[in-house]
Amino acid sequence: MVISNAIVCDANGERRADIRIDAGLITEIASGLRDSNIIDADGAYFIPLLMDTNIRVQDSTLNTKNIKTISNEALNGGIGHIILNADSKPAIDDEIVLEFAQNGLDGLKGAKVDLMINTLKGDATLSNIAILLKRGAVAPFVSTTAKNDLVIRIAQYCQMYGVTLFCKAEDNSLASSGVMLGGDVSLSLGLAGIPDLSEVLHVSRMIEIARHFKIRILFKAIASPRSIYLISQAKKDGVDVKCEVSIHHLVKSDEACRDFNTTAKLNPPLASENDRLELIEALKNSQIDLLTTLHRPSSVVNKEVAFYDAAYGCDGLHHALSIYYTKLVKSEIISMSKLVELCAKNPADSIGLSGGVIKVGQSVNALLFNPKENIVIKHQQSLYDSEELSGVVMMSFQGEKVTKFN
Repeated sequence: MVISNAIVCDANGERRADIRIDAGLITEIASGLRDSNIIDADGAYFIPLLMDTNIRVQDSTLNTKNIKTISNEALNGGIGHIILNADSKPAIDDEIVLEFAQNGLDGLKGAKVDLMINTLKGDATLSNIAILLKRGAVAPFVSTTAKNDLVIRIAQYCQMYGVTLFCKAEDNSLASSGVMLGGDVSLSLGLAGIPDLSEVLHVSRMIEIARHFKIRILFKAIASPRSIYLISQAKKDGVDVKCEVSIHHLVKSDEACRDFNTTAKLNPPLASENDRLELIEALKNSQIDLLTTLHRPSSVVNKEVAFYDAAYGCDGLHHALSIYYTKLVKSEIISMSKLVELCAKNPADSIGLSGGVIKVGQSVNALLFNPKENIVIKHQQSLYDSEELSGVVMMSFQGEKVTKFN
């Protein structure tokens, strides 16, 4: 098979070329390739499949059906590898639940699915981190609601096994009564607010944990520019910390919560417009390491209720690459190559894999993306419902498996 007239784009840049694929391997990248089976890309992008390390299943309910659904949705959106959050129902915090979840990974036809583990059980005691990692979980997760003595023990496990600690920076005492960012919009709606200090305080705390134990920490779904500043300064000091930001926090502000729009009720809450603009500047300055769709779908009965009672989260997977491309690449905030770095290379790095590069000799793990075709999103649980987006995923290539999309 030869894919001709493509823009081959990876984390190292882009170039016009043809790609030859034999038995699931990329065997040649050149111009003017010939074959009996030629797919004319007509200027479409040939890029690595994306990866997202911050995904939840429907209503966070962990079962085989929901795992398969999320796998298929991800591939449709251009994402070929996802990591499910550990704070599901049931939480992935013991061997029984881990095995149950792993059984749901058999026979997936969409994106590859991996699992992170919750380092704390429901009773705030440590889970059996060593056993869970040895049995196939790819990353430990901790919320900073955990007490210092427990976080220190978790850090020691990360040090021992050389894994990245996925960390959600939050403060129960500051966030428990709030439902959106504290500020002018929350006041006008009469809704209890969450101060961004809830995140910032614990980012600072965990940076010192990373510094002391010399471990890697990936801060999940950061929403405060101040947090990103602290993480950037720590990097300059040689501390191995990185930050992830959701696409929603880059392109939507707390203004989206007007009219008590429960689709905009996210965790962490959407930032103010001024902070959103600062997040964009941080992205341009390469201070953000990973992007996520922060996919967290909910049943209608959990969303079409009063804002205070509504579940957190929105849909992000169905049109992930189209959203990324339209909001970030087409608008010239970042390049397509930078998008691949943020959504393929760096997420893979976080769990010790290589990704984001297209080269001869590797098993193909890529997609064709046509930036010329437009679509209109029709999904009530999407923050982009009724918006017109540019670009559609045409085909995906996972080894010898080729999937075509309408």
